[in-house]
This record gives sequence, structure tokens and C-alpha cells, in this order.
Amino acid sequence: MTSSFTAHGLIDELIRSLRQIAKQGWLGIDCSSEALLIIEKWGKKKEVTRVSDTLAYIQKDLGQCQRCALCQSRTRIIFGSGDPNAKLMFIGAEIESEDDLKGEPFLGEAGQLLTRILAAMKLTRKDVYLSNIVKCCPPNNRNPQKPEIDACKPFLERQIAAIAPLVICSLGGLATQTLLKTDQPISKLRGRFCDFNGIKVMPIFHPAELLRHPEKKRDTWMDIQEIMRRLNIPVG
Repeated sequence: MTSSFTAHGLIDELIRSLRQIAKQGWLGIDCSSEALLIIEKWGKKKEVTRVSDTLAYIQKDLGQCQRCALCQSRTRIIFGSGDPNAKLMFIGAEIESEDDLKGEPFLGEAGQLLTRILAAMKLTRKDVYLSNIVKCCPPNNRNPQKPEIDACKPFLERQIAAIAPLVICSLGGLATQTLLKTDQPISKLRGRFCDFNGIKVMPIFHPAELLRHPEKKRDTWMDIQEIMRRLNIPVG
């Protein structure tokens, strides 16, 4: 992903940085010449390590979760995957059976389409962070139920806070409705940026929906292009 930003991107990056240092308890910033020299020496590698440790702590806290009935049907917990310092995070609704077997999110046919969407954005799965509203596979690939979502949502919110992405792309109606606390359908929500705790959210149709209804791919690509512009990724 390109490191240059538009005016929107610079503001988002500043907010992202301030949010991260605020979590460490900073009350202000020393702008003396000595302090600025120290800041210039801060490296990307160190930042990634700090955020990775935070995600590792959240995953450890999740443990072998038995907070809802999905623990009885899962093969394993699928916490998430990708860049722990990603500027773009994709959030779906539930773990699918293929993900449950292989231990990584978005590995089925819909996940393969998501990988192709990322390629069209000039990105790979390693450039973004992938996660879901719930971390276990519901029986028979059904939608997760409210008690299951309520049990898992705090861990997702902690993941989002640790990664502090510039943009979240919510996949499908259930993920979007859960994040935005709305009952509006995805057809009404897609195509415009919404807000989640100061982070821009772009709802799109879930890749599984696109497989069933290819005619929706055009609208989805328009939504993806809005994300690209927000992150200053060249379109076209």
C-alpha cells in the first residue's frame, strides 16, 4: 500500500496516531527539538511489535472460549489474520465451515472472491486485517444468533481498537448492522462512509452475496473505489 496520503488521509493518520498514544496514557506531547529527534528514530518495526503484542493479549484473554453455545460445534476459534498494523480492516459476520477446518478466515469460495477484490485494489491478504463478528463456526453455516454475537462482540471491538485502522470495510448486512447498531438493510447502507468510534466504515455486499447475484458486483466495485480513494490508492 502506498505511504503517501491525501489531506483526508493525513488527518486520518494523525487521528490514528493520537488514538494509539492516548491508549498508553499520554496527556500531552513534548514538541522540543530533542523530543522531535527521538520521535524521528521511532521505527515501523517497533510499532508493529507493540500492536501485535496487544492482539496476542486479546487472543490469550479469549482463550478456549465457552461464552456461548458455538463452542460445542466449532473445530477451532478463528481469531483473525493479516497485518496487525493494517490501515484497512475487513469484518464479516460468521466463520464458515472451510475456515473452521483450516484455521483462517475467508478461505471458502466467498473468501477467494474477496482475495480477488483485494488484488484489484493492488493489495494482498497480508496488507489488511481480516476478522468476523463471531470467532466460531455456527452449525450448518447458519447466521450467528444475538447471544452469540453479544458474547463475541467485545473481543472484536478490542481488536479494532488495537489495530486502529483508518477504514473498516464491513461485509454484508449482519456485520454492518452489528457494527453500526442499526437495522437498516445493506442495500440502504452501502455506498457511503459511516462511523464506528471515529473510524470510517464502508459497508459493501458480502462476497457470498456477489456470488449469488453477480449483478451487484458493479455497485460493490464503486464502493471499493471509495475506500481506495480514502487510502490514496490509485484507482484505474
